[in-house]
Amino acid sequence: MRAIVVGAGEVGFDVARLLALEEHDVVVIDKDAGALARLADKLDVMTVLGTGTSARVLQKAGAADAVLLVAVTTIDEVNLVACMLADRLGCRRTIARVRSSEISGDESVLSNADFGIDVVIHPEESAAAEVELLILRAGASDIVPLAGGGLHLIGLRLDEDSPVAGMTMEQLGEANPQPPLRVMSIVRGIRTILPGARDTLRKNDVVFVAALPKHVPQVLEIMGKKDHRIEKIMIIGGTEVAAQVARRLSGGRRQIKLVEADRDRAQALSEQLGHVLVIHGEPTDLDLLVTEGMPDMDAVVTLTDDEESNLVSCLLAKHLGVSKTVALLSKPAYIPISQSIGLDSAVNLKLAISREVMASLRGKHVMSVASLRGVEAEVLEIEAQPRSPITKAPLGLLTMPRDVLIAGVSHHNHVSVATAGTHIRPGDRAYVFARHAAVSAAESFFSKG
Repeated sequence: MRAIVVGAGEVGFDVARLLALEEHDVVVIDKDAGALARLADKLDVMTVLGTGTSARVLQKAGAADAVLLVAVTTIDEVNLVACMLADRLGCRRTIARVRSSEISGDESVLSNADFGIDVVIHPEESAAAEVELLILRAGASDIVPLAGGGLHLIGLRLDEDSPVAGMTMEQLGEANPQPPLRVMSIVRGIRTILPGARDTLRKNDVVFVAALPKHVPQVLEIMGKKDHRIEKIMIIGGTEVAAQVARRLSGGRRQIKLVEADRDRAQALSEQLGHVLVIHGEPTDLDLLVTEGMPDMDAVVTLTDDEESNLVSCLLAKHLGVSKTVALLSKPAYIPISQSIGLDSAVNLKLAISREVMASLRGKHVMSVASLRGVEAEVLEIEAQPRSPITKAPLGLLTMPRDVLIAGVSHHNHVSVATAGTHIRPGDRAYVFARHAAVSAAESFFSKG
């Protein structure tokens, strides 16, 4: 099946790579011949030189027969027009990356349907929301909300003195029957383990645990993490993500400082963010950061467009004794580097886009798809169909497909963590961990028998 990507930048490259891995016929459109050449050298895709706002270019790319068009250029208007034209030409599904709330926000006079867009993605909003969760739950290195926030996947690294190190999954459950929690994956080195009852937790493992939001502090304590309150925060960078984070976190007792290198941008942010102290200065200027109180901060969040600068600033913060650091990182090569220098958390702008793209490629009963940093598995939201195998008995009595685990279930909008006694009914939505090779088996298990 044909899939079209408008935009050959970093995000477009990542989307094209995902689609190519799914063995689609991928066509990438861009007006930069050099960018297309670099992409074609690394991926097995076709390219078309031109703009996504041209019906002729879209026709040449095969929009009439395409199952999906993803518009991810840096210009909102190009993405919107490309989706509108593709919809008129017969493309089955369109996804647009949009930054401005003026176009797609609640106050917009036009709806997505007016543009022929099926899904609008706001990566900046998603990243800001993730940073907010990580600050509110200081002991976690990753937090992925599922079921509209009714279920959380908490990522954390087991410390040397973690009380659960050495326990099997069975022992963990016996020692901690309440609150309900479920270890969904263990990342050990480069390996991803979807654990069974006899698998053992080890120090330095990165684990993802499913729990209800109200139980997160208890779960962190069980795993040996302290969920201390963060009140003093320094944000490095004046990007849109940084501004949104500052707005989300300002108020109450929190004291927020924001450092921005561009004087005009710093002035504009100072006027917009009334409760935030905006400082004009370089994000890697150690003397400035020390003078402005970085050593006294509870958390430092680096959100510039320069990922190397984000890493360096976090390294400086760790050197100065800051307990919680979060960096905006999207390049895969930087993830292991960030972990080796002790960075607590990384936020990735590309994940919001890849989740929507993957959900569009799955079966019609798959509602959403989540990707986890460093985990070789997908998290699927799947609706159970009448007479499907998953509905035949409680989970403890079913023979699940290999490399498939159930994290939680939403039944009539009541969300619970999955246990051996959980019985999934037709119409329930389950949150399913599956290795990439097991996705089809997971979908079949929820489909009509």
